[in-house]
Amino acid sequence: MTALLALADVGKDYAKVQPRGGRSRLVWDLLRGRSATHVFRALDGVSFEIRRGESLGVIGENGAGKSTLLKVIAGVIKPTRGTMKVDGRVGALLELGSGFHPEYTGLANIELAAALLGLAPDEIADKRDEIIAFAELGDHIRDPIKQYSSGMVVRLGFAVATALAPDILITDEVLAVGDESFQKKCIAWIERYLADDGTLLFCSHSMYHVQKLCRHAMWLKDGRIEQYGTAADVTYAYLAYHEEKEARAKRAIPLAQAATAGLYAIQSLELDAGDVERGTHLTVRGDAYSPDGRAPVIVVGIVRADGTPVFGVASDMDRIALTRIAADRYGFELTLLALPLQPGKYSVRAHAADPEGVRVFDHVERPLFVRGATRELGLVHLQHRWHDGIVR
Repeated sequence: MTALLALADVGKDYAKVQPRGGRSRLVWDLLRGRSATHVFRALDGVSFEIRRGESLGVIGENGAGKSTLLKVIAGVIKPTRGTMKVDGRVGALLELGSGFHPEYTGLANIELAAALLGLAPDEIADKRDEIIAFAELGDHIRDPIKQYSSGMVVRLGFAVATALAPDILITDEVLAVGDESFQKKCIAWIERYLADDGTLLFCSHSMYHVQKLCRHAMWLKDGRIEQYGTAADVTYAYLAYHEEKEARAKRAIPLAQAATAGLYAIQSLELDAGDVERGTHLTVRGDAYSPDGRAPVIVVGIVRADGTPVFGVASDMDRIALTRIAADRYGFELTLLALPLQPGKYSVRAHAADPEGVRVFDHVERPLFVRGATRELGLVHLQHRWHDGIVR
């Protein structure tokens, strides 16, 4: 199937004005046909394709290049380099209401905005009632736009733009504005659009909506594609990235330091797999140093990448006697059965405590990535069953 949209090595640079005469030098260089000396690279080497009926979520931090990419695709700005091919009519919901005239009424702005979107006068007449009904502005449709709240402007903007029924729909944070009922209405319209074989390019900071509306996702970072794949895989990787930014790394106590200070300490920690499917078993094993020949208490826990505790257990809770593997070493092994963790990035932590389990000495961790496709919320999956009908 031919791609409706294809980008190959697209980049976009913006000139940076330097102090002390930088603006004058920039203007002079541009007049002579030279490129700017100092530039900010908003996009660099972006390549991907979208075919009819596909839905792609675009995610990334503020300043990653998402809005610039959408504006390039919508034809608002031209790329500095690379090629782009668009085969079909594009409808862009980038800055809702940006084409409205504040002195005109809502009705007059429907005529203006629809014309700017490429609708002929007879098409506008056919769509007018549909737009008014979707916007749900009541008698305010006859008031000047300057008297509208931001939410009212958004309602009218979405109503006008969706009336175009484009081959490719581009949205930028549409669901981040408006009240809850409006958001539900937008989602319902987008779902109908996709069901009718529409093609969606959806930019949002809401990973829930990206997973709900998109089959695939693209993570932009510093203007480049960091990851491209299924919506579940990319959004989980993106969330894990943010969680890791907040996590603090800690190291095990070296054996020499532990021996000198007379501390109990974890000396090795291994997982039988660091990348597992949800619902599979996970075995944690290692050994701990004992300064006095007594078996320490081992504490094993699982935390999210941001440090949020999920589960923890100590060997003395289950009355487990550790295996002595040397005069000053004790081995341990723990299997966590049928991991119910939601997909995402975690850490498995181990601590060595004194035999009384009163004082915990060190902190050793290993990364764990749990895979799986789900839109459930929270940290763990709970077995559940829905019942048809009303349960009395």
